[in-house]
Amino acid sequence: MTSSPVVLLLEPSGIRKVDPREPQLAVTDWGATRGDGVFESVSIIDGRMPPLDARFDRLEASARALDLPLIDRARWTEALAMSIEEHDPAERLAVTLAMTRGIEGGDGTPTAWLLARPARDFTGIRRRGVSVVTLDRGYASDAADGAPWLLLGAKHLSYATNAAALREASRRGADDVILTSTDGLALEGPTSSLLARRGDVVESPGVESGILAGTTQATAFRFFESRGLRTRFAPIRARDLADYDALWLVSSVRQAVAVHTLDGRSMQVDEELTAELNDWLARAARSE
Repeated sequence: MTSSPVVLLLEPSGIRKVDPREPQLAVTDWGATRGDGVFESVSIIDGRMPPLDARFDRLEASARALDLPLIDRARWTEALAMSIEEHDPAERLAVTLAMTRGIEGGDGTPTAWLLARPARDFTGIRRRGVSVVTLDRGYASDAADGAPWLLLGAKHLSYATNAAALREASRRGADDVILTSTDGLALEGPTSSLLARRGDVVESPGVESGILAGTTQATAFRFFESRGLRTRFAPIRARDLADYDALWLVSSVRQAVAVHTLDGRSMQVDEELTAELNDWLARAARSE
């Protein structure tokens, strides 16, 4: 067993383990030079295969948005199982499934790989929360309706804009970002979904606003419902964020982090509820 990254290539002839220290992508690969591809993230806890249907659904939806062929779910599952077997079950893993359009001028065969590596330790940030700034995404919330080529709501490899948003947050002395639309709606984080609680209702923006469907968000909704809270998808105006009783950013590897500061203003943080939410998300990730 290893504590090092494991890389598996999914090829027409089978699944091949390769040296993660060696280059594997050609410079003429559409993903390497243009970000023309899709990916999905999976968190592995205690060596257990998590439920994958929602993640495969999202991966395939992203692939369709980019006119990419689909890879059989069984092959992805086999590769994921192989990567888990390579690591100590006690080690928490962050796994990336990725696929590009392949080689320029090639035969159209996509390039696909799986990268499994030890996850960063987010224990501290889950406990203390994050400071957040709101940044304009530059599109209206209905932009995807008339311009599907913007790929809003697809989980694609072109991550430069998200990385730039996080750097801007750092320049402003914050940890993370809530992106907003030009028509004033709060959307999502660069790598996370937004949850907002007011009283006994927990809300999240809907995918019709051009955001990524959140698999961890769906699991979090089930947690809140188990606590007797109501959940719903609803537009959240950016100017109203500070009036909510609690805000969280949720994602598969980092799980749930509370927002303790929004645009320099202190927010309420329910430490007990956040800890219970993260326990729920961890159990859900190893439930299969």
